[in-house]
Amino acid sequence: MSIQIWTWILVGITFTLYIGIAIWSRAGSTKEFYVAGGGVSPLANGLATAADWMSAASFISMAGLISFNGYDGSVYLMGWTGGYVLLALLLAPYLRKFGKFTVPDFIGDRYYSNVARSVAVFCALLVSFTYVAGQMRGVGLVFSRFLEVDINTGVIIGMIIVLFYAVLGGMKGITYTQVAQYCVLIFAFMVPAIFISIQMTGNPIPQLGFGGADENGVYLLDKLDGLHKELGFAAYTSGSKTTLDVFLITAALMFGTAGLPHVIVRFFTVKKVSDARKSAGWALLLIAILYTTAPAISLFSRTNLIETVSNKEYKKLPEWFGNWEKTGLIKFDDKNNDGRVQYLADASKNELIVDKDIMVLANPEIAGLPNWVIALVAAGALAAALSTAAGLLLVISASVSHDLIKKMINPNITEKGELIAARLSAVVAVCVAGYFGINPPDFVAATVALAFGLAAASFFPAIILGIFSKRMNKEGAILGMLIGILLMLFYMMKFKFDWFGGGTKEDWWFGISSEGFGTVAMIVNFFVAIVVSRFTPEPPEEVREIVESIRIPSGAGDATH
Repeated sequence: MSIQIWTWILVGITFTLYIGIAIWSRAGSTKEFYVAGGGVSPLANGLATAADWMSAASFISMAGLISFNGYDGSVYLMGWTGGYVLLALLLAPYLRKFGKFTVPDFIGDRYYSNVARSVAVFCALLVSFTYVAGQMRGVGLVFSRFLEVDINTGVIIGMIIVLFYAVLGGMKGITYTQVAQYCVLIFAFMVPAIFISIQMTGNPIPQLGFGGADENGVYLLDKLDGLHKELGFAAYTSGSKTTLDVFLITAALMFGTAGLPHVIVRFFTVKKVSDARKSAGWALLLIAILYTTAPAISLFSRTNLIETVSNKEYKKLPEWFGNWEKTGLIKFDDKNNDGRVQYLADASKNELIVDKDIMVLANPEIAGLPNWVIALVAAGALAAALSTAAGLLLVISASVSHDLIKKMINPNITEKGELIAARLSAVVAVCVAGYFGINPPDFVAATVALAFGLAAASFFPAIILGIFSKRMNKEGAILGMLIGILLMLFYMMKFKFDWFGGGTKEDWWFGISSEGFGTVAMIVNFFVAIVVSRFTPEPPEEVREIVESIRIPSGAGDATH
């Protein structure tokens, strides 16, 4: 069977599964809609958290980034992995013990202020919309190649699917759908990695194949370094970023992970604090499977790409090249009219343009794997993108219906009214997300990295100080969040979108990229929050008692609501 037929079959089966689970586990109350009723088991929550956290950026784009950037791309691997450890150990159990539905709910109550809640809602919406734009672009990429539809049409199809099970099932439906999506995405990620590892090194374990040698006894990393040097690229195992920028990007991704509202809310779905810790451990183990495999896929795909197309006759290129060329994500421009593909670091002579986001998706085709494996990767990529998109849409709808409408605008709203508001806000959110998916600011991982920077700049200081500092008050938290998020937004707009002019790499402040500036904005947030809190009144006694109580391990049973 053709790739397209296999793709329709596997995507059809998985989508039917997701929709069936959503119907079976549809939410009947606001508690089920927001936190799945608070009764999810640690293993199920670990699976759902892993799927929620491993987005299109992890599945599609991270290996592509490492594939093209080599050592420089490893910042994403280190930052996202380290960030999850930070979240699991430092924040999740305490937030679960506080027992609120959402991050804005925590900030609003901890800082005894609806102004703080409003700022947190603004930040949550900004982070979530930036993040979901990357997921929708990932959905569009998969549909455009494997189902041979326009990228924009692919985004719209993805919107309809995710809207159905997110709006109908809420967190309850999303949780059990994400359990299935994790199983699909990890199987789809590992199968081609194992096949190609055997092909290239004879070792079925990709992590070991990464450090292995080919049939001639040449280590793959040395081989790729040699290929890079021949074509004028920097050595794959060397970096071009400054040490400062590498450190700041890694830190922004780490602290941003610990401030992501759609991941944090997962820890409110379990029965008790000890379950939050267990589910964090399960999620870390499950995430590690993909993250330790990504560098191997990067190495395999980059080596195969160069050996397959570099200095080859265009008319004799394999079928996969023509398939991807139709999408516009890989382009050949015969500058010297010799009919051969010159893939070179020198932009004036280079004739091949490759979108970083296609490397994982194209990898099985480049390696000549069976059609069912190629289709399986498409189904896995959709599972990764849709699982995270659903979690983000829930954060957006909860921020509007629970934190804005229920807590501030209309406290007397009925539970049924709040549920309707949550579902309507999810509909609006998915339409906005679709627009950003059709008009993304960058490739998937870079778009998502900006969301992490925004989360680090806004949420992380307010959450960490809210848990560990009884002296932190509403004035400090509000000003810190506002200045942090606005500073990050200004830097993004200036250097990523060139809104204010002079947005070139040479103009970066101290050589810091937009992806790394979230760390600087976070430090400013901490500084402002701590200084302002020292010159303004202490929090009320009852708030200080709450801060004291959530840090006590004993009594780690049901959280109060």
